[in-house]
Amino acid sequence: MRIRKGFKIQSVGGENIILLQGTYGVDTTKIVSFNDTSLLLWNIYEDKEFTAEDIAASLVEEFGIERELATKDAIAWIDVLVQNRLIEQQ
Repeated sequence: MRIRKGFKIQSVGGENIILLQGTYGVDTTKIVSFNDTSLLLWNIYEDKEFTAEDIAASLVEEFGIERELATKDAIAWIDVLVQNRLIEQQ
């Protein structure tokens, strides 16, 4: 999988966000907020192919957490990106 091109995180009022615009004539604008860990992962994998295992490995390396927790967190992060159509899956 890969983060879709064209989305950029912006810092607004101390929050890291992506503004997802709805289609013309439909009010579906949505804001996705990123905490510091989400921002770190986004920056690492913005231009790379990755798996949940890759994300988990980065969490273990960066924060020294147990692999099981890292895998759970990686899957949760990916799920949020998928729900908001921020990931391309091949």
